[in-house]
Amino acid sequence: MCLTVIVISGFYEPARHAIRYADTLAQAVHGNLVLLHVNRASLIDPYELVGAVGEKYHQQELQGQADTAAALRQLAQRLHVPTTVEMATDLLPDMARELSARYHPALFVLGQPDEDHPDFAGTAAMCAELLRAGQLPILAVPTTAPTEHPPRRFLIAADREPFALSAASQALRPMLALLGTEFVVAHVSAGGDDDDSCAEALRAVRNSRLVEFSNPELQGYVDSDYAQGLLTAIMEAPADVAVVLARERSFMGELFHRSVTARLLGRCPVPVLVLPTASEGPRPTLVEQAVATAIA
Repeated sequence: MCLTVIVISGFYEPARHAIRYADTLAQAVHGNLVLLHVNRASLIDPYELVGAVGEKYHQQELQGQADTAAALRQLAQRLHVPTTVEMATDLLPDMARELSARYHPALFVLGQPDEDHPDFAGTAAMCAELLRAGQLPILAVPTTAPTEHPPRRFLIAADREPFALSAASQALRPMLALLGTEFVVAHVSAGGDDDDSCAEALRAVRNSRLVEFSNPELQGYVDSDYAQGLLTAIMEAPADVAVVLARERSFMGELFHRSVTARLLGRCPVPVLVLPTASEGPRPTLVEQAVATAIA
């Protein structure tokens, strides 16, 4: 089954770098690319809010993207794998799920929001939040990530809790098998050295069948700030990609994990692959997701 890498695309450096990275990644796994251009990301379709005239304005905005679509098609011709272009005014939850289903298996890639870039709090960050809330696999790529060769060394951030991969994450296992030659399992504890928890973290990863390994590295770190502990692990490993698990918890229980993931997506010096796990209970509503995002 051919992997499709869907890249949130544009012409400024974070997006252009993500496209180059995705092109190299797709080559390595014999996949395809989709260059997806959106003007906004939202939980609610803004055109539905203005009633009957909404579709008229929607079509006018789409027509205004004609030159952008042509430029992206020209860019697609210079890439090394089969590439198509998708245009939309808004990245909405239903649209993201429809793209994931149509191009299954699919991985969404976007340029990591850069604190020094004017769009730090703009479209890229909003897309990351929406895709994460929708439990879709995403890869956030910083502009420092090499694009000349695919990643080979993966650090998997794990705690002692067992987990099962969602269907979307399971579909990416062949990609990791093709790419990964080295895997490091990193566990961060807050209260001091805890070898038993490190071993349980390794067992949780092994039992999930996320990757197949015979002799993985296991590394423990102590830090009361979980996100900072992971950043230290990523730098010391060192890793080409950091893999973090997006657990589908209750609304309140998910706030902490959303905050950790958001910090990694914004600060990690290497690409961050966020993989959703299987449902552990009722999904939060869209309103709960929006509140959680605002608080995080």
